[in-house]
Amino acid sequence: MATGAPLSDPYRAQHKRRLSHMPWLWDALKPRQRQWAGPWQAAIQAELCRLERVTLGVEGFIAPEAALFAEPHRDIVFGDRFRIAAGVFLHGPIRCGDDVSLNVGVTIDGGRAGVTIGSDCRIASHVSIYAWNHGIAPSAPVRSQPVTSQGVTLGQDVWIGTRACIRDGVTVGDHAVIGMGSVVTRDVPTWAIVAGNPARVIGDRREA
Repeated sequence: MATGAPLSDPYRAQHKRRLSHMPWLWDALKPRQRQWAGPWQAAIQAELCRLERVTLGVEGFIAPEAALFAEPHRDIVFGDRFRIAAGVFLHGPIRCGDDVSLNVGVTIDGGRAGVTIGSDCRIASHVSIYAWNHGIAPSAPVRSQPVTSQGVTLGQDVWIGTRACIRDGVTVGDHAVIGMGSVVTRDVPTWAIVAGNPARVIGDRREA
């Protein structure tokens, strides 16, 4: 393809898929690519906000393959410059600051109490965050048990590694790092590096 030539339809479709799975590439788009990518994204975001209780900041990207569900009292709010990849599943209430990135296959369910994510958080692929839990009393099947919800809070500048899981009731402090595959069952201190199942503190980011 000659430099500056218009993109063919198959190439454009493939580039949309590339952006959906690697949304950080949005920042590297050339001006001629933004001519079609800007209206494409504007239409996706406008339709989502029309159908669901979703509020989106400016200069963001959301893959059309993402699934966001936000009924009344279960709003989903993102600040500016968000990045939401393909396969992401979000069920409100969820509230995010600016510059939050959710990579492929992230699952976040806000339960009743909700999930709050601070600005500058990076959440890697296939992370799961659940702000609710079933009772497990032996007197009845799990499906009949009452559901509780305390909420989950992530501070600012938190990095969560791929396939980590965070349970209901957990608060992760600012600047913390969650290692890949970790199962986080208790609060994480500010600046801590945690890993394992159950996750435990293995370092301090200021000393890394």
